[in-house]
Amino acid sequence: MPEKRKHIKKILIANRGEIALRVQRTARRMGIATVAVYSNADREAAFVKQAGTSILLEGNQLSETYLNIEKIIAIAQQTGADTIHPGYGFLSESPGFADACEKTGLIFIGPDAAAMKAMGNKIAARETAVKAGIPVIPGITGAVSALLSNYQSIGFPLLVKAAAGGGGKGMRIVYSEAEIQTALEATAREAQNYFGDSTIYIEKYIAHPRHIEVQVLGDHQGNIIHLYERECSLQRRHQKIIEEAPSPTLDPATRQQICNAAVQLAKSIGYYNAGTMEFLADERLNFYFLEMNTRIQVEHPVTELTTGIDIVEQQIKIAAGEALQYKQEDIQQQGHAIECRIYAEDPAQGFLPSPGLIKYYEEPAFNQGTTIRIDGMQLQNGDTISGDFDPMISKLIVSAATRDEAREAMLLALHQYHIKGIKTNIEFLTSLMQLPDYIHNNISTKYIDDHLDKINSYIEQKRTEADITVPLSAALIKSFDNAPIQQKNIWHHIGYWRHIKITDIIVNGKTVSIELIKHGYLQSVFILNNKRYEAELIHKGNIHYTLMQDGTLHELSIYEIRPGSYEITCQEGTHLITRPDIFYVDAAIFTAADAINNKTGAIVSPMPGKVISVNIKPGDSVKKGQVLLIVEAMKMENNIVCNRDAIVEEILVKEGDKVDTSSRLVKLSEP
Repeated sequence: MPEKRKHIKKILIANRGEIALRVQRTARRMGIATVAVYSNADREAAFVKQAGTSILLEGNQLSETYLNIEKIIAIAQQTGADTIHPGYGFLSESPGFADACEKTGLIFIGPDAAAMKAMGNKIAARETAVKAGIPVIPGITGAVSALLSNYQSIGFPLLVKAAAGGGGKGMRIVYSEAEIQTALEATAREAQNYFGDSTIYIEKYIAHPRHIEVQVLGDHQGNIIHLYERECSLQRRHQKIIEEAPSPTLDPATRQQICNAAVQLAKSIGYYNAGTMEFLADERLNFYFLEMNTRIQVEHPVTELTTGIDIVEQQIKIAAGEALQYKQEDIQQQGHAIECRIYAEDPAQGFLPSPGLIKYYEEPAFNQGTTIRIDGMQLQNGDTISGDFDPMISKLIVSAATRDEAREAMLLALHQYHIKGIKTNIEFLTSLMQLPDYIHNNISTKYIDDHLDKINSYIEQKRTEADITVPLSAALIKSFDNAPIQQKNIWHHIGYWRHIKITDIIVNGKTVSIELIKHGYLQSVFILNNKRYEAELIHKGNIHYTLMQDGTLHELSIYEIRPGSYEITCQEGTHLITRPDIFYVDAAIFTAADAINNKTGAIVSPMPGKVISVNIKPGDSVKKGQVLLIVEAMKMENNIVCNRDAIVEEILVKEGDKVDTSSRLVKLSEP
């Protein structure tokens, strides 16, 4: 703890991606130089290019790069950095890192190691909360063997967690005795892999909880305040994807109680810098302490937009020894803010990670009357989303006077966010924003897991009910417009008049037949279901167009996946339109199709990743649904299960191997 105020001149940011850029932004405004450290995978990233100094962390494993305490501190000393900001994740909650910084005379932007030990481990945090008089959920801890003997005292359903975990990693819900042993062993393994600590514990599972968290700030002089609460109840795989402030669930009395409890708990351990107390609230608004994150949170922007306080700036000032410039009565919540996490994943396939090449990237524009903010990696066309890290691409944040106005602003922003070439959750988030359950706040942390089929069906229903002639017209006209402008001739402008031609078009996987009457430069006339349509396409720039169809204007985007195949996004959603008469060979499609052909007897990975466990050996008899291997992708474990009863003929990979969707993992034969 500094005894007097220190002047911070240069900050090394021991992190990557959007949080590194976020810290750089505030540091620049404060006149502080920055140092970036990066791995080979991030060599061309924006955070590397925008730092004052950038140093490569050599190596291919996280233990050699972003988790290498000795190397990071050596770089700080080498570059003249006097301060380290850990961001979130990686080393941000490592007591060893905080201690190492202190021993080498570096200022660590965060709490001391003692606070991390008290609150970073869930078991220790529970004990601290109990001593401070804060309610906690009943639970037990121990080795896997001990927990197998004592879990009955908690009762089902129960939650198995990694003690040193965070971000939903190392967490499973168990509903019956048949699942308990597998869940405990898998959680212990994940805990060791992700956090270097296999300690786990079990707690009572609340059926329909709300996730409420309180942002706190404390200085070295003993002052602690809260910046009110955020609600983060919409989660998938125990990871938040939508956060908002203030919570639409709490009443004023409960809000005051939960915020006071957060401050009381922080004071009990002499906490300083930024931290977040996380609580679960049941349907009667009884709340229970869950854990504390002793770092800045991913979702901190919603608090910044509703309080007007730059939390990173406060972190830096506190680390320099400054007293808080705010008193509790100075803090007011204004308006409503919503954050959506944009992920490279496929919600229709159980949120499978979707790393790969971004072929088109465009962020939403400013919306009048609202604030829009994007904390991202500043991606561009041609950038690659690596499978080595978390699949989050960016955070899209909006604020407005009311929750409903913020929701409408978010819908518009999501509609304007275009990422092509990989799967994303943008359409999924758009649908969530429109669901009556979200609008009326009838949600819980289980909502997405319990209603995933309903949400995906809602997306398909919107597509089915939409007027398909709009995307069909746009794709049809675009398909006739592949020649360069200088090659256009008079016939492109007046159109080709021919005998009526019957043409098949595939719309969202279904074939429809149209009678093509006329097509020309950016215009077309056709008949569908005995109705005549006349359409003209006006290019507005990039992938944006206005379609004039039968006197009505429609704003839409057209992304050409390949010749004759188009992704059309309009107000009603995204549609895939294909002209099967336009011949195009995609070698990747045939490679993948061959690899997953059941007739080959092969099992393949549904996503690129790394094999972390092989549960079988040649000659084993396996049953349909049995877990054969576990592939880790973007920090998630994915069970590769057997698709039928069979005999394991050959295992084609080993633990540690990197695989993609064309890699054969196991060869099976008939039993």
